[in-house]
Amino acid sequence: MIGLNGTSRLLKAVADDTRLRILHLLTQEDLSGSDLMEVLNLGQSRVSTHLNLLKEVGLLVDRREGRRTMFAIAPGPAATLLDAVLRENGGSPEFAADVAGLEVLREARKAQKRAYFDRVAASFGEQLLPGRTWEGLARGLIHLCPRGRYADLGIGDGLLTLMLAEVASSVTAVDVSSEMLRQLQARAKQKGIGNIESVEGDIEDLPLPDASHDVVVMSQALHHARSPLEALSEARRVLVPGGALLVLDLLAHGEEWVREKLEHVHLGFTEPELGELLRQAGFTHVSIQRAARDPQPPHFMTLVASARCGR
Repeated sequence: MIGLNGTSRLLKAVADDTRLRILHLLTQEDLSGSDLMEVLNLGQSRVSTHLNLLKEVGLLVDRREGRRTMFAIAPGPAATLLDAVLRENGGSPEFAADVAGLEVLREARKAQKRAYFDRVAASFGEQLLPGRTWEGLARGLIHLCPRGRYADLGIGDGLLTLMLAEVASSVTAVDVSSEMLRQLQARAKQKGIGNIESVEGDIEDLPLPDASHDVVVMSQALHHARSPLEALSEARRVLVPGGALLVLDLLAHGEEWVREKLEHVHLGFTEPELGELLRQAGFTHVSIQRAARDPQPPHFMTLVASARCGR
């Protein structure tokens, strides 16, 4: 209940054309004081006075959005009374004119946004933007992947393994390093992930049963294999008929230092070379694309290859 005194103050507050127009506009959407000044063609002091009075009687609430204060209709009994008053005057020419003014404001906002993106379009990819990370993109896209039994061969830092575990029914993490696997399990336990099985083994001789997985992932692992063909053949062996393979690896390069420093056996692969290896291993529906170039020298390029188990 509002009470007699509250009702009296409320009725006095709405007994003003300008305040009714403000309230009507705020039923369309939340607006700032400067928005209302523009639509109503009123000065700042007048708009502020009206807004403060409407707040005092409980018709409005406000919140901060950066440097702006946004106003909205307050929920509660007062809003019910206000709704009846505004409905009674819904067809007034003043309200119609205000709605038209609000539409002009909305179009101006859109034009401002378009102008910003038009202005930065040429350099947009070079800008440091909040939230734009490859991890964030990968995590989002992984949620489009089918649920099933995944094998991650050569897990590295385990980041991809943990992402896959979010959508997979199970993930088999295979790596030649027991310490890599131990670190992965520690991180999985910390995150409350319990569907990862760690298997110590070589990707060229997988200790996994035939046709035991729906998807196999090899992320920056193939260039470590003495025989990439053997590694791909093993991946095909553990896949179910029609199962999917995803390979991320480096485009062929000339950086010899990676052999000693990073234990790379192969200096990446050309697209035709990787495609031929996949077909020799028995894969079909082979697709290979250049995905991304490292921003730092020597600007390694990543290839993304997908294929199906062609049994």
